[in-house]
Amino acid sequence: MKISGSFDVEMQPMDVDIAGTDGNLLGQNKLLKRYQGDLTAQSQGSMLSVMTPVKGSAGYVAIEKVDGTLCGRQGTFVLQHYGIMGAGGEQLILEVVPDSGTSELVGLSGSMAIHRENGQHFYDFDFEL
Repeated sequence: MKISGSFDVEMQPMDVDIAGTDGNLLGQNKLLKRYQGDLTAQSQGSMLSVMTPVKGSAGYVAIEKVDGTLCGRQGTFVLQHYGIMGAGGEQLILEVVPDSGTSELVGLSGSMAIHRENGQHFYDFDFEL
């Protein structure tokens, strides 16, 4: 099944950014999201990131626990993020962690794509339950 919707995201710095002499800037943020649409949920997570000295070149990993309702089914699940951005474009992978679904979401699997338009965040969630 594939669904789409929007979400709001807030990032709160968790640690002081670490800048090395090589120009790479490491950071850690707490993620807070609110999903709207067929996924009506709130989530919390942790993100580790690096920004290189080259503008637009960065990477991140994150773990996000989602708690809410997916197409009328209540429960939680965990998304794992992997993102790389650079001159060659970007690669962004968000996958449901196997066996992380609870309650009515036990057995959930799938992947999520996210994108921005005019400052708003959107998701496309392709999943099986």
